[in-house]
Amino acid sequence: MPGFFASLLDDYELEMERHRQRPFLKASMAACALAAVADGAPTFCARIRVDQILETLEALKIFDPHEGVDLFNEYSKALLKSPADGYEKALDAVKAMTGNPDTSALLVRMYLAVAEAKGERSDTDEAEFDAACKTLGVDPRELRVCGDDTADVRVKENA
Repeated sequence: MPGFFASLLDDYELEMERHRQRPFLKASMAACALAAVADGAPTFCARIRVDQILETLEALKIFDPHEGVDLFNEYSKALLKSPADGYEKALDAVKAMTGNPDTSALLVRMYLAVAEAKGERSDTDEAEFDAACKTLGVDPRELRVCGDDTADVRVKENA
């Protein structure tokens, strides 16, 4: 019986952690969708990058990857179907994470990872990046991506 209760407690703790991290999952997938849809429908490379993010970040590993992909697809479809409404919905999810500077910076890095997965960042990507930084209260210079020659090198290396 002690094994049963320990297992039950572990399951409960995992569900509580998922509940606490759900806003971060939503914000992450919204940020990824904003980057992926900036120039049109999400590319295969952008989708692969989203999968990598879901498999790499400890805070997201507690979720079934399909749950994250489904959220990414929902945000992407909303952005494509009705850009103004979809943008507001995605932005609301991202804004929910503005209280922690480290989390905000991580969301911007995720945005960049998806934007750079396409090979080159367009003017639309740059405008969306600036908007994401502003929304999250992140100084783009702190991330060494705007006005930094190494950012262009990273984009070309990832192509």
